[in-house]
Amino acid sequence: MEGSSDIDLSKISLRPLGLADIDDFMVWGTDEKVAIFCTWEPYATKEEALNYIKEKILPQTPGSGQSALTTGQLVPFCSNSGSDRCRGELGYVLGSKYWGKGIATQAVKLVADTIFKEWTHLERLEAFVDVDNVGSQRVLEKSGFLREGVLRKFFILKGRTRDMVIFSLLSTECEA
Repeated sequence: MEGSSDIDLSKISLRPLGLADIDDFMVWGTDEKVAIFCTWEPYATKEEALNYIKEKILPQTPGSGQSALTTGQLVPFCSNSGSDRCRGELGYVLGSKYWGKGIATQAVKLVADTIFKEWTHLERLEAFVDVDNVGSQRVLEKSGFLREGVLRKFFILKGRTRDMVIFSLLSTECEA
């Protein structure tokens, strides 16, 4: 297990994210260390965050994979990659005060397993990570994802072109 943790990793479970999760959402949503590698800036108010949940999270179609851990600190999600139904994309956020405790690794394993069981059409799960986000790269490696390579000048993040590392996990590689 990474670091010390007072969170029982075996009790991590998934459920849909809702408006009642606003306080937990704000833990990472206002965290400047988290936002560095995200497309959004830290949320300034609860109202702003509630609007995001109402407009972007709640309208998701059932089975979209938008989920929250019952610990309330991590929001892993999966979405289909456009019209290519065999692939899904995984992403997650975790408040910086919870980094290094094994929470993200356990959650990513759980999400990947759940996604492949519920979305039987998926054969591949992908994750794109900024080359400078070494912690997130380690999470994916520990979760069984394979580092496939670096996509140079792949993504514009906050006005700057960034290199991204692509990771993948095939349905046949996921723990049953």
